[in-house]
Amino acid sequence: MTLQTNVDAVTRDSASPGMGTVLWRFGPMIYGPTVLFSLGEGAVIPLIPVIASKLGAGVALAALVSSALVVGQLCGNLPAGWAVSRIGERMTMVIGGSAAIVAGLGLVLAPNLLTLTIAVLILGFCAAVFALARHSFMTTRIPLHFRARALSLLGGSFRLGVFVGPFIAAGLLAIFGDEHAAIWFALVCLVGVVLLVLFGPDPERDAAAALAAAGRPGRADLEAEGDTGEAITGPVLVPGSPGVFQTMWRHRAVLAKLGVAAALLSAVRSARQVVLPLWGVSIGLDGATISLVVGISGALDFALFYASGQVMDRFGRLWAALPAMLLMGSGFIALSFTHDTAQAPMWFALFAAVLGVGNGMSSGILMTLGADLAPQADPAAFLGSWRTLTDAGGAAAPLLVSAVTALWSLAPATGVMGLVALLGAVGFLRWIPRYIPRRR
Repeated sequence: MTLQTNVDAVTRDSASPGMGTVLWRFGPMIYGPTVLFSLGEGAVIPLIPVIASKLGAGVALAALVSSALVVGQLCGNLPAGWAVSRIGERMTMVIGGSAAIVAGLGLVLAPNLLTLTIAVLILGFCAAVFALARHSFMTTRIPLHFRARALSLLGGSFRLGVFVGPFIAAGLLAIFGDEHAAIWFALVCLVGVVLLVLFGPDPERDAAAALAAAGRPGRADLEAEGDTGEAITGPVLVPGSPGVFQTMWRHRAVLAKLGVAAALLSAVRSARQVVLPLWGVSIGLDGATISLVVGISGALDFALFYASGQVMDRFGRLWAALPAMLLMGSGFIALSFTHDTAQAPMWFALFAAVLGVGNGMSSGILMTLGADLAPQADPAAFLGSWRTLTDAGGAAAPLLVSAVTALWSLAPATGVMGLVALLGAVGFLRWIPRYIPRRR
């Protein structure tokens, strides 16, 4: 059954639970733990270089320790896909959250840089495991006609935590004067994550009971009768399901086409976080002004996360991906010509806002595209490959910006990222209509 048929089938199903019902059902299992996990992560990430420097690291070595987080995320996606396929999403999230607690204790107790780096690496690994498990969970349980809104809300939950977490860390530092206070806060958040996932309301059981009471088929019936376009309930465990690498080979065409376009979007997002602070420094702004501009850009980004999901559900995935990439691409290119102008600070603030709006318009698009493309019966292995691609794009962007800046200057590096965004826009324009037909 094609994706278009699935969409039509779900849209026609008048007995399908409403969006508010489904989101309320999954709040304790997905959205609440996501906010807690990202709050803890957001509080810890800015302090990793500080802790590394107190253990004797110079600037370059502290940056290397911080990069272990990204390395861990890259390494965690494929094993997470394997784990979800074997033991289910719920237990994978519990294991990921529990291992993150161990990593947090390592951050607190690290006696040297090697231990700290290993703890940061494990934290990144666990973040990937938790993220993929919740992505897979939502992929199989959210009806297609509001999948994008549900996943955009998931992305917004993460952005909320990352946005607020550093402010909480700053407050704790002001009160206690010790970076470890923020890590203890993160540990409390992680304990809450594990408790919510492990002992919170079970949406799988509730959904299955509701379907049985209504006389509608559950997962076993759907497997016997074939795909009907229903949202799937119950653990996603498929006997004899293909492994991660077999899944990558089977879906190599879409991964090499639409997956690469998605990786370019991830690269542009990551470049925004690197370029804006560097640009502010290069034009002579003080730290407070740079923080204010970047904060306003982040606020615009966060404010649009749900609107992005509405656009995707009502008009199609392309109508969020393409405008976002065009806006960010043109914003980067235009910014690259303003470095030496008399009004450089004004242009910096303006285009930082443009980039924030563009990024907000794309909120949830990577998770939604991955969910649309993944095999609905057993999406975990595919999502592991998909997230590895997108995380690789995000990890490569800072390296590209650094390399071009070292060879020329920051302005050409910024322009290059604008061209990367436009290339990604062409990829989305070419491949989204082919692999994800528009709703009618």
